[in-house]
Amino acid sequence: MDSRTTDVRPLSARPHFPKRALVTAGMPYGNKGLHFGHIGGVFVPADAYARFLRDRIGEENVLFVCGTDCYGSPIDEGYRRLVETEGFDGSITDYVQHNHDAQVATLHAYSISCDIFEGSGIGASAEIHAEMTDWIIRRLYERGYLHRIATAQFFDEEVGSFLNGRQVMGHCPVVGCKSEHAYADECDLGHQYLPVDLINPISALSGKRPVMREVANWYFDLPAFRALLQTYVDELAASGTVRDVVRSTIDEFLVDPIIYVKSEFEDAYHLLAPTLPSHTFREAEKGQHSFALVFSSLVDRDRARSTLDDRDIRYRTGKALVPFRITGNIIWGVPAPILENVEGLTVWCWPESLWAPISFTRAYLEARHRGIETLNPGRTMVEGQRWEDFWCDTETALYQFIGQDNIYFYGIAQTALWAALPEDHEPRTPAENGEIQQSLLVANHHLQFLGKKASSSGAIKPPMADELLDYYTPEQLRAHFLALGLGLKPVSFAPKALNPSAGEHDADPVLKEGQLLTNVFNRLARSCFYAAFRDNEGYLPLGVADEEVRRRATATILEYERLMHRQELHVVMHLMDDFIRFANRYWSDAIKEAGEDIAARRAVLRTAFYLLRVCTILMHPIAPLGTQMILDYLALDITAREFFSWEHIFESYEAFCAPHEVDSGKHRVRELPPRTDFFARHPSQYL
Repeated sequence: MDSRTTDVRPLSARPHFPKRALVTAGMPYGNKGLHFGHIGGVFVPADAYARFLRDRIGEENVLFVCGTDCYGSPIDEGYRRLVETEGFDGSITDYVQHNHDAQVATLHAYSISCDIFEGSGIGASAEIHAEMTDWIIRRLYERGYLHRIATAQFFDEEVGSFLNGRQVMGHCPVVGCKSEHAYADECDLGHQYLPVDLINPISALSGKRPVMREVANWYFDLPAFRALLQTYVDELAASGTVRDVVRSTIDEFLVDPIIYVKSEFEDAYHLLAPTLPSHTFREAEKGQHSFALVFSSLVDRDRARSTLDDRDIRYRTGKALVPFRITGNIIWGVPAPILENVEGLTVWCWPESLWAPISFTRAYLEARHRGIETLNPGRTMVEGQRWEDFWCDTETALYQFIGQDNIYFYGIAQTALWAALPEDHEPRTPAENGEIQQSLLVANHHLQFLGKKASSSGAIKPPMADELLDYYTPEQLRAHFLALGLGLKPVSFAPKALNPSAGEHDADPVLKEGQLLTNVFNRLARSCFYAAFRDNEGYLPLGVADEEVRRRATATILEYERLMHRQELHVVMHLMDDFIRFANRYWSDAIKEAGEDIAARRAVLRTAFYLLRVCTILMHPIAPLGTQMILDYLALDITAREFFSWEHIFESYEAFCAPHEVDSGKHRVRELPPRTDFFARHPSQYL
């Protein structure tokens, strides 16, 4: 034993969990199936946390909602290319439905337990989502936060068409960003800018440089919420429960508007300075080649830009809050409400995707109330639950698992949008009961592939999630993805099976955590069941386990709970690696010491089965299939919900056994056939 066996924090010091919880994962676009980043960077962490919360606070109190993002320029462009290059003769709805169905199949293969996974433009959710979109946009307009702004948009004169966001490619204009995969108003690293600022734009339709033509759209007054957002990010910093990448990313935008001008133009600038709006001049920092002009407002900054443009002075803009576009003019989108007699607009995909999870929640609950089965048949629900119970109640916690590229949208735009909606109050956060609550953002860094950033539009293509299942089991991959520590830094996914540089005798990084399942945990479970028939006539001996072992287990349970409360999933994996290996060592050492003393062997078996139960409950969110199989062989006359519930986590098997079993001190288990694996290796790994 080590010192942790005595480090049991008081039960009163345990973290507080909400009465209810809603978990969402970043929505994949409907232009393709799911690649490894979708699964490893978002869905597996979200699923593990949703499963833990169901065990911890009751499955009837937890919803896990997500769906396909059906709209947006990536889908419009993907459909266009498929029609032109492959002769696809279906509609764009058919195209999205096909990709959605593929996504559902992949999620099922990885045991992702969404309660609903529909789409913002398909299924029962489509109509609900259109209603929700109409309501939110009208509310924002009524509150005075929507403004109609004419902006320049790319127009391809050769084909005679305005271009959507993904039909233009150039270099990101945000200073310090080196992305060469920048679209009309957003680069692949998530930076936002005005289309006119894109460097070296090229049309995907003609390959020529497009021109700019004015188009009027509705914009949300995001800059008006700078003070509120600063208060919000200060609260995040004080809470200590939000990942650093969330706070630092939001902070980057809460600054005065800046223009960075090449140092070679400094003399020309000084001649112009008196004609520019009021600003502060900052000399180029050491090692930098641009000086900075800091303005108090976007209006002043943009007036200065016009002057610099007139004099052919090169510059780039810095990060700042800019009006958040709500509508666009592409055909494939949620229809925008008619405001001030302006018709024919659709909603930009990013705003409506922020409230799409609310639409999915409504769709799920309405289906359940009508008796329609969903993705999780047999789920226990509270009668009469409404979407407001999960989104607008201060006793509910909202957990949104996203990639770092999307922090701008969820951490800045969404925060301000929710704060703007209340009808009778000043904008603020956190919201009061009855208003849409702010989310706890669980953001992961980039999941790289073989040490480099992988992108569908770049040179390094990401492997599809289904492809990985040709070499690894879902539970091997789940355990590996959770252990990577993406909450701390970008991490490389380097599967030996797909690494051309890997040698024949090199270890496979993906199997490190998988071996904990297939070797150590599997050995513990098999040993318990085989020994039950060898030493105890097929019975699990009931009674109290070894006291020191119970103390170690209690300490592990409490530490696991603390780590889960902070979403530190990679540390959970380290903790479980340590505890499962401890349990396996206990069995090996204690049964050897017991020798042929049958009473001693049964006492060891009692403690080993207790350890197996603790391991099984704690690993349930990580490896749901194998742990369910262990429960099946325990043959307890209870549901999985009862067994995995934390309501009895500190108790022994007697809590689940019949009175006559408790009286006799034994419970019969199912006989395990020879060489049965609870956590099997992938067939390719036996070669």
